[in-house]
Amino acid sequence: MVSPWVTHSAAGLSVRREGVRDINRSLPEETPVALVFDGTTAAVMMATPDDLADFALGFALTEGFITHPEDVAEFEIVPHDLGIEARFWLTGDRSEALKTRRRNMLGPVGCGLCGIDSLEQAIRSLPVLAPGKTAVSQCDVARATDALRAHQPLHDLTRAVHAAGFMRPGGQILCAREDVGRHNALDKLIGAMAHQGIDPREGAIVLTSRVSVEMVQKTVIAGCPVLIAVSAPTAHALRLADRAGLTLAAFAREGGFDLYSHPDRIQTGACNAA
Repeated sequence: MVSPWVTHSAAGLSVRREGVRDINRSLPEETPVALVFDGTTAAVMMATPDDLADFALGFALTEGFITHPEDVAEFEIVPHDLGIEARFWLTGDRSEALKTRRRNMLGPVGCGLCGIDSLEQAIRSLPVLAPGKTAVSQCDVARATDALRAHQPLHDLTRAVHAAGFMRPGGQILCAREDVGRHNALDKLIGAMAHQGIDPREGAIVLTSRVSVEMVQKTVIAGCPVLIAVSAPTAHALRLADRAGLTLAAFAREGGFDLYSHPDRIQTGACNAA
């Protein structure tokens, strides 16, 4: 079910070879959302104004402002005429983390590194994921983006948003979130998993977008060992995934996929992915 404040009905004209007709389209809203930590604005992101508690928590975790949900003493969503504030009050002294990762950003959706204070922080070092047992099967990966399609009501309504989902072995999408920004959708997913106590080590993250550096960073920091995307990775994202021990599968569509790094977590031969 799509919340009514997430979309806007807009009148227009459909121009086709067979003629012109009046139409009404549902368009996704995008709203400035300020992420505020202990009274300091760390970032302003253009986001779909839904699941904002998940978005804020996922952002705080993947950007290093906190390391665990228990670092949050208080949290509130505060609407304003021009946008929305997501306010955190943190436990203990997190001032150094706030200073290190502070971003002053108001830019186009999808530009996850706009306005960052230094190039060193843009390509931050990542932990190396521990090797482990097979996370998902070849069949799971081949069908992952198709399975995610059943969890995209906002996309079905607008055709203008991205989705991120968490898939357990066996192919079940346990949780999914949508947003106009692909980074925001992933942050929402990671925040939702933290709120629900879902262990990211026990499955794979599935994306409807390409795989950029920041998508790899967020996945690794969340601790998820497998990333599956419908589109391509960038070369730098692939290098980063390989160094961090992340299994990266791309072009996952129409029953097939390309496997680029750490293939040992994918049980091959389990089904015909062709």
